[in-house]
Amino acid sequence: MAWQLGEADLRFLLDIVAPQLSAADVGEVDDAWLDAVLEEDEVFESLVSPEQALMRVSPWLYFNVLLRRARRDLVQETFTMERRAQQKIVIFDTEQVVELLGESAVRDYLAALLASFTRVASMTVRVNVGKGVWRRYRTSDLDVEGLMRYAEAVEDPFRFEPYKRIGDVCLFLTAMFPEFIDAQHRYPASRQLRPGARGRVLQSREDYERYGQAFYQLAAEHDRAEVGGLDAVLEALSEHFLLAQKPLAFLANRYLWASRHQLFGI
Repeated sequence: MAWQLGEADLRFLLDIVAPQLSAADVGEVDDAWLDAVLEEDEVFESLVSPEQALMRVSPWLYFNVLLRRARRDLVQETFTMERRAQQKIVIFDTEQVVELLGESAVRDYLAALLASFTRVASMTVRVNVGKGVWRRYRTSDLDVEGLMRYAEAVEDPFRFEPYKRIGDVCLFLTAMFPEFIDAQHRYPASRQLRPGARGRVLQSREDYERYGQAFYQLAAEHDRAEVGGLDAVLEALSEHFLLAQKPLAFLANRYLWASRHQLFGI
């Protein structure tokens, strides 16, 4: 975990918990020390204050601290809420959510996932649509169907990243911005599908959830997942996709309700 801690991150943490020390005094950061510091109330409170958010620290540190606080706060909750078919449903699953978020590899992956969406990239992809015929598609990190076309266009050794990214996008949108999915596909008043959504593979939140689970599984089974040490995490996110939504939705509603659109540009 400590390898993701930048110099500015360390200085920020020391200013709060040990201002008399310099980075040189600390030397190589010990994971146990970092674990303890990232749980400190003062660190969380400094990061969620309006003047501090993402101004002095890396996105990875910011979201790691928020996820840790979410785990602590979720322990006090007896249930989570899900919105299905325009209805709120009470689910008594907080114990399972807390257990999943207690896995450091999963928590660090989710922090990196959130950090990656603070800068959404776009790209042009050439896709073979017939013998000797190629078509250019403009896609972005939030365009799941564009990413699927890209995954189909590249050879298998290069499919790990798009597979993983498709899972990431599906998890991010269904948890943090479910209304974005709805607005892309349906008219707000009538709930009817927009013309551009007809015939598309993904039209609903449930579609995104199914594809997120499927592509996380494909990524987990890819050779590069084991090489990068991500096979177990991706397998867990595929198997527990709906649970993994809960801490991200908790962040969006509890800590980021006033800033999430600004943070992610959505």
